[in-house]
Amino acid sequence: MSPGLLAPLGLAALAALLLPLLVHLARREEQVPTDFAALRWLAAKFRPRQRLRFEEKMLLALRLLLVAVLALLLAQPVLFGGRGDAAWLVVLPGASPADALALPEGAQRRWLAPGFPSLDAPMPTGPVATGSLLRQLDAELPAGTPLTVLVPKTFDGADGAQPQLSRAVDWRVGSGAPARAAPDAVAPFALSVRHAPDREAALPYLRAAMAAWHPGDDGALAASLDIAGTDAELPGKTRAIVWLDSGDLPAPVLEWIRDGGTVLLDADATWPLAKAGAVTGHDSAGQALAREAALGRGRVVQFTQPLLPAAMPALLQPDFPERLRALTQAAPAAPTRADARAYVPRTGGASFPETPRDLSPWLLWLAAALFALERWLASGRRGASP
Repeated sequence: MSPGLLAPLGLAALAALLLPLLVHLARREEQVPTDFAALRWLAAKFRPRQRLRFEEKMLLALRLLLVAVLALLLAQPVLFGGRGDAAWLVVLPGASPADALALPEGAQRRWLAPGFPSLDAPMPTGPVATGSLLRQLDAELPAGTPLTVLVPKTFDGADGAQPQLSRAVDWRVGSGAPARAAPDAVAPFALSVRHAPDREAALPYLRAAMAAWHPGDDGALAASLDIAGTDAELPGKTRAIVWLDSGDLPAPVLEWIRDGGTVLLDADATWPLAKAGAVTGHDSAGQALAREAALGRGRVVQFTQPLLPAAMPALLQPDFPERLRALTQAAPAAPTRADARAYVPRTGGASFPETPRDLSPWLLWLAAALFALERWLASGRRGASP
């Protein structure tokens, strides 16, 4: 262990040590001279040279020590090292705690989850960012801390790279299953159309796209058709809306998007976000079909051209129904399930400076105790005065 100071300039406050010294010099017990008649005839002699004398030396020492402790507090003292002996065991949610190792007394047993809760706490639910948490733990633990990780055979929450840590990890594969099976994201592909009267020319192309989604199934096609004016009721979140109107979006539509809905805007509609959005979808000639951006928990997609063949030739292409369907669907999440045996962390990662321990709380308690003792001695001194 080695001490250190985060703000060494705080030690300049040690100059305040002069204050108690000056106070004690100024408050020395005054010597009142008394005249004696028998001494008046004696010849005057030079007075002896006076020496500095401090009264109440114990009280002075306490005050000097209190000032020194306060100056040290301003310098922010810390302690490096001394925490690398206790081993750590972290268990990934989904692994069976019964497979946990018998570690020495005092070892840390935690869940590999945000905040690294104690293993005595309930198992966290859902997959966690395994790689990120391992890197965080590697950065926070002292270099000499042994680390054991217990994981199930397969788990969710892995990122695209095998973790590379600064220390060797005892990687144990136990029983158990992923904390929660990763559900396949099912994006809506049924459309509802809300249009202004002057946008009816685009409706046949949208109906044709919907019919292509349900070939030979007139019942499914009839159930999927939801075409109405802009004042009609909004559908549920399982459908995307094609909004064919110019100008600003009504407040209910904006709220519907923020609550998780997807809207495909007319090219003449006002873009509701400050940022421009990312280009998405291209026709066979490579021309961009739309731009998109997130709004709350939902998505806003805007066509780059009006839905008319003269402006958007892709409307007449046979693959337009699939391109339109792709616009309603958010990009699928990257796969995060990993085989534990193939995800063993590698060594050779960058090491991080050790996080020092803050000694300020201990010094605060010491300062409080010194102040109480100083007040007690000072009060006793005053009480002893005649």
